[in-house]
Amino acid sequence: MADLDEIDHQVLRLLREDGRRTFSEMAEVIGLSVAAVKRRVDRLRDLGVITGFTVQIDYGKLGWGIEAFTELRYPGTTPVSEIVRTATDVPEVQAVFTIAGDPDALIHVRVRDLGHLQQVIDRLRRAGDVTGTKTLLVLGSWTRDALAPRTR
Repeated sequence: MADLDEIDHQVLRLLREDGRRTFSEMAEVIGLSVAAVKRRVDRLRDLGVITGFTVQIDYGKLGWGIEAFTELRYPGTTPVSEIVRTATDVPEVQAVFTIAGDPDALIHVRVRDLGHLQQVIDRLRRAGDVTGTKTLLVLGSWTRDALAPRTR
């Protein structure tokens, strides 16, 4: 676990709010020099705390407005790598979570409409050793923007 101080957490909060925020903007908010903020960001990247910078997309505006989570079940002898491969071969899959217990995996999918969702579920059911599925439609979502609480 990386040893971070309050300034590191402020840098992370500011970057989570806007990953394109400039070092000078962050320096002004935090009360450090631009060079000091850059060193902090570089250090957080070197430590692997910051793993990349991304863009947030409104998929509904691109025609991919339906999200769902599908539980996948497999025989007990199926290797985890096979579970992941089953899902990553389907382009509509956004994320794969292999989990302990029942089910074996939770798959996040994004599709155009309900007919498209049915096609994706059918494809997942035919892939690999899938023995069962259960699909949950997303009606809305919320994501925590604040950083996780520190354990100190």
